[in-house]
Amino acid sequence: MKEKKKIQINKYFFISILSICVGIFIWWLVTDGLGIFRSNALPSPVKVFESFIKKWYETKPDGATLLEHLIASLQVALGGYVIGAVIGIPLGIFMAWNDKVDMCVRPVFDLVRTIPGVAWTSVMVTLVGIGFLSKALVIFISAMVAMVINSYSGIKQTKTVHLWVGQTFGASNWELLTKIAIPSALPMIFTGLDVALGSAWTTLVAAELLASTKGLGFMIQQARGIFRLDIVIVGMIVIAITGAVLSTIIQWLGRKMIKGGRT
Repeated sequence: MKEKKKIQINKYFFISILSICVGIFIWWLVTDGLGIFRSNALPSPVKVFESFIKKWYETKPDGATLLEHLIASLQVALGGYVIGAVIGIPLGIFMAWNDKVDMCVRPVFDLVRTIPGVAWTSVMVTLVGIGFLSKALVIFISAMVAMVINSYSGIKQTKTVHLWVGQTFGASNWELLTKIAIPSALPMIFTGLDVALGSAWTTLVAAELLASTKGLGFMIQQARGIFRLDIVIVGMIVIAITGAVLSTIIQWLGRKMIKGGRT
């Protein structure tokens, strides 16, 4: 069984790498290969790779290296994301478990969750100014929504028969929550963590386009203003790779923590 699973993973990895290589080849073909697109309209993968290397040690044209921009974005994204998890997961759990909490919080939450995270950027900038805190608060709101929804759904999907068994053996309400409901909801909770991470990362880049002096979104905005599409694409690629790595880490933690090893 393990050998079969290993073969499937290797096959998936090979297909993934192959599809990326085909995409890069098509990109090269329509730029340097056949010249369908001029370099000022769509930079070739060779040009983008050269800009990627140079941006690691050059601060032009935005005043910081690629690593500095990446670190600035990660600090804000992970800061807001962690706060969102600390508040959002317990809030979703207790909303689902306690009807009184649900009645008090649900109306406000239903209003907040319909507002796109990036829409809060102007409000936060007005309240706390341009800086770490304003962007972290925007990330917090964006990430918290997905965590609350998935935690809530996970608890609500707890099988009634499992709760009956617990009650039969004399389990208290707290024990039913912590030993039955929450463990059974872990797959949904980790799905929420994964979804929230993508939402937080996307919202951060959008927020940095509007209110930032450093970060991947800021780098893209500055490069776009001077028509450096190669740096814009570099930023997009770094955003995609970083998001994929962070998502993989969350999924790995989920497999480790959930009984049975599957999310």
